[in-house]
Amino acid sequence: MNLESPKVTVEKSAEYLYTALSDVKNFEKLMPENIAKFEVLGDDIFNFGLKGMPEIKLRLKEGVPHSKVNLAAASDKLPFTLTANLDTVSDNSTAVQLVFNGEFNPMMAMMIKGPITKFIETLAQNMGKL
Repeated sequence: MNLESPKVTVEKSAEYLYTALSDVKNFEKLMPENIAKFEVLGDDIFNFGLKGMPEIKLRLKEGVPHSKVNLAAASDKLPFTLTANLDTVSDNSTAVQLVFNGEFNPMMAMMIKGPITKFIETLAQNMGKL
């Protein structure tokens, strides 16, 4: 299952956004209002839960400086990645798009497609808060 957020333009440099997204503590600022839990578990891992959804652990994986930040589920139960693609528009402006990629059975994919789509759209819209 591959889902993409709409591209949003953020009035920050790609270098700034890359650095901000590489610090897992900053993801709390991006979370939707219905967040039930957010906990930093280490330098490269955090746990979050949304009301009515199971908690998810995300681990910071490799990134490409100033253009891509990769996160992956820390559990094999729900294997997926979340990638932030950063495209420089100008010195102070960056286009950001989030890409969710997961391997789920068709039933699970059908159940989570809507909530995950809304979730990554919210994360993208909140990029300006960094």
